[in-house]
Amino acid sequence: MNTALDLSGAEWVKSSYSSGDEGQCVEFAPSIAATAGVVPVRDSKHPAGPALVFPVEAWDTFTTALRTGGFPRFSLIVP
Repeated sequence: MNTALDLSGAEWVKSSYSSGDEGQCVEFAPSIAATAGVVPVRDSKHPAGPALVFPVEAWDTFTTALRTGGFPRFSLIVP
Protein backbone atom coordinates (compact mmCIF):
# COMPACT_ATOMS: atom_id res chain seq x y z
CA MET A 1 0.00 0.00 0.00
CA ASN A 2 1.29 3.46 -0.87
CA THR A 3 0.39 6.32 1.41
CA ALA A 4 1.31 9.95 0.85
CA LEU A 5 3.49 11.41 3.58
CA ASP A 6 3.14 15.12 4.28
CA LEU A 7 6.68 16.52 4.50
CA SER A 8 5.68 20.19 4.29
CA GLY A 9 6.44 20.79 7.98
CA ALA A 10 9.53 18.59 8.16
CA GLU A 11 12.73 19.98 9.64
CA TRP A 12 15.52 18.88 7.34
CA VAL A 13 19.03 18.26 8.65
CA LYS A 14 22.08 18.25 6.39
CA SER A 15 24.51 15.38 6.79
CA SER A 16 27.69 16.37 8.62
CA TYR A 17 29.59 14.59 5.84
CA SER A 18 28.13 16.75 3.09
CA SER A 19 30.57 18.98 1.30
CA GLY A 20 29.24 22.41 2.25
CA ASP A 21 27.81 24.48 -0.57
CA GLU A 22 29.31 22.39 -3.36
CA GLY A 23 26.00 20.70 -4.06
CA GLN A 24 26.80 17.21 -2.76
CA CYS A 25 24.47 17.26 0.20
CA VAL A 26 22.13 14.71 1.68
CA GLU A 27 19.39 15.87 4.03
CA PHE A 28 17.14 13.84 6.28
CA ALA A 29 14.13 14.64 8.43
CA PRO A 30 14.56 12.90 11.79
CA SER A 31 11.56 14.69 13.30
CA ILE A 32 9.26 12.68 11.02
CA ALA A 33 10.61 9.42 12.48
CA ALA A 34 8.94 10.06 15.83
CA THR A 35 5.49 10.43 14.33
CA ALA A 36 5.56 8.36 11.13
CA GLY A 37 8.15 5.67 11.91
CA VAL A 38 10.12 6.45 8.76
CA VAL A 39 13.09 8.68 7.91
CA PRO A 40 12.76 10.77 4.72
CA VAL A 41 16.00 11.46 2.84
CA ARG A 42 16.45 13.93 -0.01
CA ASP A 43 18.99 15.68 -2.21
CA SER A 44 19.50 19.23 -0.95
CA LYS A 45 20.01 20.47 -4.52
CA HIS A 46 16.37 19.59 -5.22
CA PRO A 47 14.44 20.29 -2.00
CA ALA A 48 11.10 20.23 -3.83
CA GLY A 49 11.97 16.93 -5.47
CA PRO A 50 11.15 13.45 -4.23
CA ALA A 51 12.37 12.02 -0.95
CA LEU A 52 13.35 8.44 -0.31
CA VAL A 53 11.66 7.07 2.81
CA PHE A 54 13.24 4.38 4.99
CA PRO A 55 11.84 2.57 8.03
CA VAL A 56 13.57 3.85 11.19
CA GLU A 57 15.16 0.46 11.90
CA ALA A 58 16.63 0.25 8.38
CA TRP A 59 17.95 3.83 8.62
CA ASP A 60 19.55 3.11 12.00
CA THR A 61 21.20 -0.04 10.63
CA PHE A 62 22.48 1.84 7.57
CA THR A 63 23.91 4.80 9.51
CA THR A 64 25.47 2.48 12.11
CA ALA A 65 27.19 0.54 9.33
CA LEU A 66 28.50 3.80 7.85
CA ARG A 67 29.91 4.92 11.21
CA THR A 68 31.49 1.58 12.09
CA GLY A 69 33.02 0.71 8.74
CA GLY A 70 30.44 -1.91 7.88
CA PHE A 71 30.81 -1.32 4.16
CA PRO A 72 33.98 -2.55 2.45
CA ARG A 73 35.72 -0.13 0.15
CA PHE A 74 35.71 -1.14 -3.48
CA SER A 75 38.24 -0.02 -6.06
CA LEU A 76 36.99 1.17 -9.39
CA ILE A 77 38.81 -0.77 -12.09
CA VAL A 78 39.19 1.25 -15.24
CA PRO A 79 40.42 -0.61 -18.35
